[in-house]
Amino acid sequence: MNQRGFTLIEMMIALVLGLVISGAVIQTMVSSRVTNSLNQAVSQVQESGRFVMARLNREVIGAGRYDQVVARVDTTVDPLVEAAFIQNRPVGLPGDYLSSASLGSSQGGSGADDELVVNFLGREDCTGNRYGYTGNDEFHVVNRYYVSGEKLYCSGYDGRALRGVKTATGTSKSVVLMDNVVSFQVQYGVTATATGSQGQAVQYVTASQLSALRAVNRQVVSVRIGVLLKSDASQVSNIASRNIAVLNESAVATDSGHYFQVFTQTLALRNMKNFVRSL
Repeated sequence: MNQRGFTLIEMMIALVLGLVISGAVIQTMVSSRVTNSLNQAVSQVQESGRFVMARLNREVIGAGRYDQVVARVDTTVDPLVEAAFIQNRPVGLPGDYLSSASLGSSQGGSGADDELVVNFLGREDCTGNRYGYTGNDEFHVVNRYYVSGEKLYCSGYDGRALRGVKTATGTSKSVVLMDNVVSFQVQYGVTATATGSQGQAVQYVTASQLSALRAVNRQVVSVRIGVLLKSDASQVSNIASRNIAVLNESAVATDSGHYFQVFTQTLALRNMKNFVRSL
């Protein structure tokens, strides 16, 4: 029986077909890996955004709270004076605190990150520090939120020590709330006047405008927060660059090596709205 092998042409055709199929498989694998990396980056940033916004919501929404009916207030200081301070200054500004004159909410210049400082009655600050208070006693808590080295930090303080009405017990601490923070911006919703406004925000302003508005009895009743996050550098590549604006700031030019996303939320300070309505 005659037997024939493959001709040179047949072998060349088979080789070409094999290369084409192999190339398609490799391209599919590469495309799948890129898509999977992008999906992981998107998932990571969205999870981080949900976490940090929930954390800020939980801690900032109580700004201005001073409950003398239900709360167990530590009375080593005058609670009436303390209540007046907190309820009239839900957002702390530079010059409010005797022992730390520079501490306060501030507007970052030329697109830099803002700082947010809030006052309220609570059992602990944002780091879990209680400064020697025991049981269910509540005291004047001051929390400061700021960005350094693309990390969002929170530092806590005993407001009574800051006001100079009590010797500090223990030291203030700081914790990192989130990494990969490109921009942290804050606006403040203020009433038309402290009385007759029904606690409604009629205008959103920056921290640099608050001192003058406070002087004419326009009170902060809401806070708007914007955070721009980015993914880890090792996850994605060759993403189209974009210009992303956070609240009132100029747009930030993104790079091709990260996935970026903005998260915003507006928090109505319920205690402040009720306080203003009662005036």
